[in-house]
Amino acid sequence: MNHIVSADDLKFRHQFETCEVAPEKFDHTAHVRLAYIYLCAHSVDKAAEKMKQSLLGFLAHLGADPAKYHETLTRSWIMAVHHFMAKSEPCNSAAEFIKSNSELIDAKIMLTHYSAEVLFSPQARQSFVHPDIQSIPPP
Repeated sequence: MNHIVSADDLKFRHQFETCEVAPEKFDHTAHVRLAYIYLCAHSVDKAAEKMKQSLLGFLAHLGADPAKYHETLTRSWIMAVHHFMAKSEPCNSAAEFIKSNSELIDAKIMLTHYSAEVLFSPQARQSFVHPDIQSIPPP
């Protein structure tokens, strides 16, 4: 994969990691963008760890309960973005990648891989649970 990030992507990552992004601006598309940015520089495991650290830091900054963090959703989305990065032409920014892979904007796509019962279980929130309907394709 030779995907790269733009200067705007680097600025966004910095702003998120320093908690300068307004909570209402950090929607599902922003999650996908951050996953792409981390995956351009790191392995799936390292990108998932960076994402987890950043999300927990953001929750702490907001004074939100850290239990709001969802391990399975975070790792599954990292895996999904990685899969799409591997199968798509190299992109020069997260915006270009998202435009080329618009199906990732559907936040409910994980329900094609997980039953709601499994995905929204306390166990899935605390630790990674493998899909119970359909596996997330490897790259």
